[in-house]
Amino acid sequence: MKVKFIKSAASKGDFIHDELPKLIFTGRSNVGKSSFINAMAGIGGIARVSSTPGKTAFVNYFLIDEKLYWVDLPGYGYAKVSKAEQHRWAMLMEDFFENLDGTERGLMLVDIRHKPTEGDMNMVNLYRSLNVPFTVVANKSDKLKRSQIEPALSLVRDTLSLDRLPYPFSSKTKTGKEKLMDLMTL
Repeated sequence: MKVKFIKSAASKGDFIHDELPKLIFTGRSNVGKSSFINAMAGIGGIARVSSTPGKTAFVNYFLIDEKLYWVDLPGYGYAKVSKAEQHRWAMLMEDFFENLDGTERGLMLVDIRHKPTEGDMNMVNLYRSLNVPFTVVANKSDKLKRSQIEPALSLVRDTLSLDRLPYPFSSKTKTGKEKLMDLMTL
């Protein structure tokens, strides 16, 4: 897989609108979106990783095999940034979702260890209201015992009213990567 960082969009005028499909990455702050992207790309450091929530501050575009974009959005929920910065992110995401061009699919990450948050439920409802097909990935599966994974996946499915169980994944061990590769390349 050939991955190339294209740009960080700070406003709607910077968003990419062309014929290539876009896979949108969403999730709360500190859910591990950047680690997920790096693990799936097989390239450490393509997306900036930090132990401090809120490092993704713009809409980041990565070109995959010259065929599609992975679009990493700022996280929602808790982040160690000012209220003004959180507001700026919210407005940026609102602008992004108001300017979809019909080529998008969503990939929403949740933390398998916790019941989905109100922000997660709002994101699912947004995808549904905009008719954007989406898939849920339950990240950080390496943090649970094997016997805890199935009940945790069921809790995510039931809380978010999903038709199927989310995909379990671990950025650390790459568990689940093979099953997700087809989704990642559309």
